[in-house]
Amino acid sequence: MIKVGDIILSDDIATKKFSCDTPKCKGACCVVGDAGAPVSREEIPVLHKAYRELKSELRPESIQVAEEDGVVIGTKEKGYEISCVNGAECIFVNYDEQDVAFCTIQKAYFEGRFGWEKPISCHLYPVRLKKISGFEYANFEYVPKLCSAACSKGEEEGTYLAEFLEKPFVRRYGQEWYDEFIAACEYVRESTDD
Repeated sequence: MIKVGDIILSDDIATKKFSCDTPKCKGACCVVGDAGAPVSREEIPVLHKAYRELKSELRPESIQVAEEDGVVIGTKEKGYEISCVNGAECIFVNYDEQDVAFCTIQKAYFEGRFGWEKPISCHLYPVRLKKISGFEYANFEYVPKLCSAACSKGEEEGTYLAEFLEKPFVRRYGQEWYDEFIAACEYVRESTDD
């Protein structure tokens, strides 16, 4: 385990190679699963705003789920998640001409039409965060069906998961934390090479 500030991270975040390959995985992380993306209470108003502003770009089945169940479901005690179509596809998912899933919010962000990229849990995926006894734990959630193409591409490129996720890690914890984290990752890699 690596500890940076109050954050405890699994070693494999430092040692695994990873680089998303969406043409191969077809954006499976937004579509496959048994629950929606975890979100914080602070993110809920932004997701409601995204739904209002981007509703015309969403699929009819997504709108139906959002109107019937809500954009976000859950409780303070159990946690919150984005609603899903058929218990799998995020309501903000859409598809391009190659049938690759993409996030409507992220597309609007990159086009300068929305000022927020996506929930931090989506941005950090395949790293998942969990709070336990005042500490935040970060684990690499490897799901072969979702991540094998990204792991293969990461190996080919020589890209480590920690570096691939630089932007969301900096977004979550800040640049100073990230710089310390990368130094810790390099130490772990050197130790495992021996």
